[in-house]
Amino acid sequence: MALLVPALPPATATAQEPLNEPPYERQLLRLSEILGALHFLRPLCARADEPGWRDRMETLLAAEAADEARKRRFIERFNQGYRGFAAVYHSCTPAAREAMTGYISEGSSLIRDVTARYSR
Repeated sequence: MALLVPALPPATATAQEPLNEPPYERQLLRLSEILGALHFLRPLCARADEPGWRDRMETLLAAEAADEARKRRFIERFNQGYRGFAAVYHSCTPAAREAMTGYISEGSSLIRDVTARYSR
């Protein structure tokens, strides 16, 4: 039994990001999820945005998703954000408005942070 233990890979090996991902990958994935949530919530609460949140997601994809696997991850997170709220909210509520405000703030913060740390 003791011979099998050293053969197992360390637990952190599966949690590591692929080497080709930028250091801000998690932040952009979170931003994708926020954009999806806002794409659902803003029209629900009769708030029109120009450009729309889906358009902003397409801009992010054009700038960051060079390979198909990465593009799929961003789209999956966008859809996760959208579906998460679509499953719960059928009308605009105070909680939905609060979520919008929080997500706009968090998204703005993520953009500022990534831009300040990693822009050239």
